[in-house]
Amino acid sequence: MFFMRNASSRIVLFTGALLIGAGLAGSQASAGQVAPPPLVLSPNLTEPWTMQLQPRVNRRAVAPAQRRQVEQPQVRRANWWSPRQQPVRQQPQARTTQSRQIAPQFLPTIVKYDGKYKPGTIVIDTNARYLYLVQKDGTARRYGVGVGKPGFEWAGRHRISRKAEWPDWRPPAEMRKRRPDLPTFMAGGPENPLGARALYLGSTLYRIHGSNQPWTIGHAVSSGCIRMRNEDVTDLYERVGVGTTVIVI
Repeated sequence: MFFMRNASSRIVLFTGALLIGAGLAGSQASAGQVAPPPLVLSPNLTEPWTMQLQPRVNRRAVAPAQRRQVEQPQVRRANWWSPRQQPVRQQPQARTTQSRQIAPQFLPTIVKYDGKYKPGTIVIDTNARYLYLVQKDGTARRYGVGVGKPGFEWAGRHRISRKAEWPDWRPPAEMRKRRPDLPTFMAGGPENPLGARALYLGSTLYRIHGSNQPWTIGHAVSSGCIRMRNEDVTDLYERVGVGTTVIVI
């Protein structure tokens, strides 16, 4: 209890001393003595607080910087399932010098015939690209043919000396000399240039034969042989026999 009383009295005395000191300072200032300088705060510390007290000013909105648009090359997709990012290169189209179809005028037909050759004769007009099989009723069966290219034309009278179905091919030495890439022998079949049937003309190297290139009918492309469509030479093969006369004009 004694300790608490002493502490209380000390607090009272300290408080009184402060009040007396404050009174003395006030009396000295009033007596003409210079007062201490005012407290000044640094602008760096006061600026954030003073900015909050100022009225809000609408700042001019700054337009966002426009991005430069770069034109991307258009990409074509080959299929609907193809990725859009992968460009598809356009393949160059192959140029064809000839149509792959036979011209309509070279398809088989029946025409009137009043020539000098008797029925059963084969007449080949190399200029017109037609082969005629003369019939008994004043008509002829007309087929389109391919003939010898320039330098390989020929004309004459022969007889069919042999017939062959899906004939083998043995290119003559003269042809292989011009075309070293040709084989010395090729068995008969769909890939054989002689086609489905062959009618050999006398003892010559010429023949009337089919072709696995029907689009060449009506053109001068062979080495002298007479080309026909496989369908047409097969039809002619059934209508004529060995010994039939062949006139090439």
